Amino acid sequence: MLTNFVIIPILVAVFLYLFPLNKSARFLALLAQLGLTAAAFWLFLETRQGEIFLSIGSYHSVLGIYLRADLLSAMFIFLTAIFFLVATIYSFHEDFGRLFWFLMFIWQAALIGIFLAADLFNIFVLMEVSAVIVAVLIMYNRLKRSMYDGIIYFAVNIILMQFYLFGLGYIYRLTGTVDMYLMSERIHAYHYNYLMLPYAAIMTFIALKCALVPLFAWLPKAHGSAAAPPAVSAILSGLHIKSTIYLFIRFQDLFELVASTQFFLILGIITGVFGFVMAIAQTDIKLILAYHTISQVGLIFTALSIADATYLGGFTYSFVGGLYHIFNHALFKGGLFLSAGVLAAAYGTRNVYKIRGVFRAYPVIGAATAMAIFGIIGAPFFNGSISKYFMVSDADTLLNGVLIFMSLGTIVSFVKYSNILFGKPELPEDAPRKLPILQQTMVLLMGVLCFLSGIFGVQTIQFLFDITVYIDLWGYIEKTLIFFASLAVGVLIYKYYVKESAFLKRIKNVEMGFRTMVFSIGAFFTTILLVVGVFYQP
Repeated sequence: MLTNFVIIPILVAVFLYLFPLNKSARFLALLAQLGLTAAAFWLFLETRQGEIFLSIGSYHSVLGIYLRADLLSAMFIFLTAIFFLVATIYSFHEDFGRLFWFLMFIWQAALIGIFLAADLFNIFVLMEVSAVIVAVLIMYNRLKRSMYDGIIYFAVNIILMQFYLFGLGYIYRLTGTVDMYLMSERIHAYHYNYLMLPYAAIMTFIALKCALVPLFAWLPKAHGSAAAPPAVSAILSGLHIKSTIYLFIRFQDLFELVASTQFFLILGIITGVFGFVMAIAQTDIKLILAYHTISQVGLIFTALSIADATYLGGFTYSFVGGLYHIFNHALFKGGLFLSAGVLAAAYGTRNVYKIRGVFRAYPVIGAATAMAIFGIIGAPFFNGSISKYFMVSDADTLLNGVLIFMSLGTIVSFVKYSNILFGKPELPEDAPRKLPILQQTMVLLMGVLCFLSGIFGVQTIQFLFDITVYIDLWGYIEKTLIFFASLAVGVLIYKYYVKESAFLKRIKNVEMGFRTMVFSIGAFFTTILLVVGVFYQP
């Protein structure tokens, strides 16, 4: 049945492209997506009993295509199916054309294939396919700026994939296989000197796909593109980038002999701080959210790297917090991008200072946006507070302070963002009095899930990862007091610094050119190679 998770979205995509795109066709697509989501949930329940394997063509795993689903990959597949279901319903009445729906379902098939693939070459092929699809979707409305953003994204990915392919070829030369599980058995026979080069090459690919500093410049162009449909931006930020974080977890486990958690711990902190500083400087609501994706990815990398633990070999509370924040970030960032798309269309602007009175004009969207904001800033009883509670559980005093500072930066930027909710609405004359019910429902659903996965955070972690965790009441109260103190400080920083900061105004439009992006890729590869080869001695 594993192959059906890839084949069915492709068949639906072909059907939508070949047949007239009317509501009946989209209704059938919606039914197919509902069925795929139900199947993904079934697969997730099945993997709680153990891994599921499939050899396509009855070949041995070294020669054939081998699919494997464990609890972690099944969780990502289930999350993917849910996200595309939300996107399908959200975009149901939009007149995007056949190509849009074709690309969306092919994109879903590629992402699911990445989570199921057990060999490095098929991951390479599927990442290439998804890169092409994302580039086309960014350029979908054919605006001049979006065409530039899409070409930059595609060109950077072409260069980047050569690093992955080089690392793949090198590790194949050593082990004689591209199967990830068989490779993990054979790789222990080699000294870490043989593994430095492929590890550095593949981790350069991982770092850029996750937009870690200094390889971040493509993300604001892609996620914040004015022409990209809201559903595309939501999937890019809430789901697509998680596929590479998933690969990071897998490759850190594969290269455990040479993997450097300390390097990615420091890099995660730098990325987190840089991301929220740039988010605070923006006035475009989509760019605020895009830069905050960089910040939250940095936070996730920090949590995953606090302790030397892997999902397969054990866990720490900080590692579990990082895993749960991957899930949580998908919910609140997906909800925020969907609501931003609705509001930008209604108000005719994306300027955070010109959108006002959302609570009064569109109360459902206002309530959903507020819940998503509460989630991302880690407000008590919301999902972000649970994942951040576990993130700091294994941190020492210094690192705990750093994580609190990163959370403060998130609070400051969303104090700024939350101004759209209050005041008197100033809508254009052609603004709709009522928003499409399906769009309101999907945005509200994401907001409600941010609340429910906070109230039932421990139970959700148990369900998603089959890991039992506990929350200390007094520890959670302490984190709650820290949150309210940070919120008060954040309001003061926004009021007395952010509004009039000349520094933030100067850096707001700072962009990295293509040549600089290429140089940063080479510099990062050299740096990680030096770190692993010279400074890291396992």
